[in-house]
Amino acid sequence: MSQRFSPLNQRLGNSLEFMVFSGQISASMRLHFFLAALLAAVSAVAAPVPLKQFDRVEVYGTDYIRIQDWAKSNQFEFRWIDSGEFYLSRNQIKLVFAADSPVMQINGINVVLTSPVAVRNRVGYVSPVDLERTIQPILFPKKQPSKIKSICIDPGHGGKDPGNLEKGAQEKKYTLLLAQELAKVLKKAGYKAFLTRTFDNYVERTERAEYANKKNADLFLSLHYNSAEKDSVSGVEVYCMTPAGSSSSNARGEGAVAFNYPGNVHNSQNIVLAFQMQKALVNLLPVEDRGVRRARFEVLREAKMPAILIEGGFMSNTEEARRIYSTKSRAQFANAILQGLQAYVRAVELETDAK
Repeated sequence: MSQRFSPLNQRLGNSLEFMVFSGQISASMRLHFFLAALLAAVSAVAAPVPLKQFDRVEVYGTDYIRIQDWAKSNQFEFRWIDSGEFYLSRNQIKLVFAADSPVMQINGINVVLTSPVAVRNRVGYVSPVDLERTIQPILFPKKQPSKIKSICIDPGHGGKDPGNLEKGAQEKKYTLLLAQELAKVLKKAGYKAFLTRTFDNYVERTERAEYANKKNADLFLSLHYNSAEKDSVSGVEVYCMTPAGSSSSNARGEGAVAFNYPGNVHNSQNIVLAFQMQKALVNLLPVEDRGVRRARFEVLREAKMPAILIEGGFMSNTEEARRIYSTKSRAQFANAILQGLQAYVRAVELETDAK
C-alpha cells in the first residue's frame, strides 16, 4: 500500500535529515532518530477516504456509492473486464465485481456481500454498508495493541445433537476430532487453547459463546461440517457476524435486523478473521472456495470477541467426506486453520506487540 505523511512528519523528517548530515547529533542519536522516523513511516499506512464524502445514488430502492468515485479517491485503478464485470487494482490488491451479483473476489478469494453489485450505464455501484463493513476492513485492517493469546475452539453439536448424518457418520464426532487436533497445533504454536466440549456431550448453543466470554478468550472458532441434497456440492465456507441492518448470506438468509448483538462489537475484526481464514483454507487445501459469508448464528451473536464459524466441507460429497474422516487430512486442515489465524494476527496486531 502507498503511504501518506502528514506535514508534521514531513517537517520532522526534513529537520532530522539536516541535523544528521550537518553533524549536530552523535552517531547513537542518529540511529535513534533514524529508527523513530522509520517507525513513523511504517505506521503511516493509508486509511480509506471517509464514505460520507461520497454521493449516494438510489439503486434497487436503496443507497449505493459509485465505485469509480471510491476507487479514484483511494488510488485504485478501475478497469472493465466486460460489460457487466470490472475490477479495481492497487499494488498487490485486486478486487473483482460482477453486475447483479453479491459475490466479489478480493485477491482471488470469494466474499459474499450483503447486497448485489449494480451496473448502470457503464458505472458500477456498491452498497456503502458493504464498503464500510466488508471491503474496507479487509483492505485497511485496524491495528490493536493487545496480543492474541487464547483461543476458544467450539466443536459443533454433540450428545443428543449429532449434527449432519451421512451414511452412519455423525458430524459431532468429526468436529470434536478436528477441535482436538487444532488445540494441539495451537498449543504447539504458543497459544492457549480450550474447547467448549471435550467429549460427546450436549452443550446449548448459547452456552458455547458464554463459555468463551467467561474464559476471556481472544478469539472464538466454531467448527462444523456441511451437507447438501446434491452430492456434487463441495467446498469450505467461513461465516462471521452479520452487521446490523443487513441481511445474512447463509442458507436461511435471515433478513435485516436493525439492532446490534454483542457479536457486532467486533465487526471489523470479524470480517478480517473470516477472510484470512478462508484464504488460508482455500490456498493450502484441495477445497473449493464457497466464500466468506455472513450469519447471525447464536454462537456468533453472543461472542464478545472476534468470532467465526468454519464449515469445513460437505459430508454429503464422497471425496470431501473421505478427507473429513481421514486423520492425515484432519491434521492438514488444523494446520491451515493455524496459518489463517497467524495471518489474522499479522494483519491486526501492532508490530511492537508481535510475538
